[in-house]
Amino acid sequence: MAERSKRRRLANASSPSSKKPILNVFSQDPSQPATADDRIRWRGFCEIESDPAFFNVMLRDFGVEGVKVQEVVSLDQDILACLPRPVYGLIFLFRWREEDIDKQEASCPKGIWFANQTINNACASVALLNIVNNIPELDLGEHLQQFKTFTADFTPALRGDAIANFGFVKSIHNSFARKMDMLNADLQLKNDAFSRTKSKAKGSDEDNAGFHFIAFVPVQGKVWKLDGLQRQPQNLGSVTNEDWVDYVAPELQSRMAEYEEGQIDFAILALVKEPKVNLIAALAENVKSILSLSERLDHVKPDWKDFLPSNSDGSSAANHDTLFGPCEHCELHQEAIDQAKLSTALAVKIESDVAEDLVKSRQKLITAQTSLRVSLDEERSTIQTDSERAASRRNDKGLLARGLLQVLERMGKIQAVFDCEMDH
Repeated sequence: MAERSKRRRLANASSPSSKKPILNVFSQDPSQPATADDRIRWRGFCEIESDPAFFNVMLRDFGVEGVKVQEVVSLDQDILACLPRPVYGLIFLFRWREEDIDKQEASCPKGIWFANQTINNACASVALLNIVNNIPELDLGEHLQQFKTFTADFTPALRGDAIANFGFVKSIHNSFARKMDMLNADLQLKNDAFSRTKSKAKGSDEDNAGFHFIAFVPVQGKVWKLDGLQRQPQNLGSVTNEDWVDYVAPELQSRMAEYEEGQIDFAILALVKEPKVNLIAALAENVKSILSLSERLDHVKPDWKDFLPSNSDGSSAANHDTLFGPCEHCELHQEAIDQAKLSTALAVKIESDVAEDLVKSRQKLITAQTSLRVSLDEERSTIQTDSERAASRRNDKGLLARGLLQVLERMGKIQAVFDCEMDH
């Protein structure tokens, strides 16, 4: 598991502004957790693993609503078909290599929001912004909406610089920064500066290429590859919003096939419509449908409730724990119920004068509501799990690690391991 995390960690290729020196802002013991002030004064971006939970928490902190990031475990068509719809974009983590500049557009097309990555390790935030800023119907939240408007006429390079200097995004990104992450990023930048000339003399080394996130997104009837380390977007071809994922799959499979057997040097994430949104909408329709059938039964057979199965306390068994209105726990509001539309099939059934048929239809909806609420609870549980995983990742355990090493050293365990290694 540790090896898998190592392979999926982001360590980006150098970018133009990464040549700027980053000042040492840490005065205390390196094992001490980074303070909020440390993160504010630090000029870099930290590495973030390709864990969907981290991306989901970042999006929520950004203020983006109605979307969710989930891992794509396979490009098999059956697996892709199971992704919640719509799929707004794909994020691909791979070992970066420079591509033919001729494949890129001469300039960023109008209507495409694309930013370059101009600082190391920012590709997680850059990839997310390159997708969400190309979804017109998405609620970006106050800060990102203002940022999108402000940068609307910027070039990709200027947008990249704007991201690097956007304190709101930087603070959320670096909320995952632990002290050693920050120190290692500074050290890597220093080493890159010293080795750049030597590397150019020897030529590129594919084995030392960094891991990097790029985005794929459908915009204006075409699918675009948005790689922050490339100057301009790349048009992959014309698509519909329904088939664009299938269109991109061969491109990803081709890139993945370049890795040796057994290597896991890539990951694929999908930005999709949050399932909770559809579940709440379905629950609103369900409640409205039950109410409509009840009203019709009141008209057709006023005493219809007397014929329903009863619990020991005399209450209706069919109505036990059934929602007939708003529910704070389910995030179901009266406005959503009022705006819900009945299905065509139910609208026909409501016209029936046969009370038995109406009761059966109502009971089916009550059973369906139970399933909806279970799914909604599962989705909320997933959101809570994401938050817990992010909180654990944000917890700087450097001080604990040092304490454990000190205990092992006093017990002579570290020396024993060292001696064993020397004997081999």
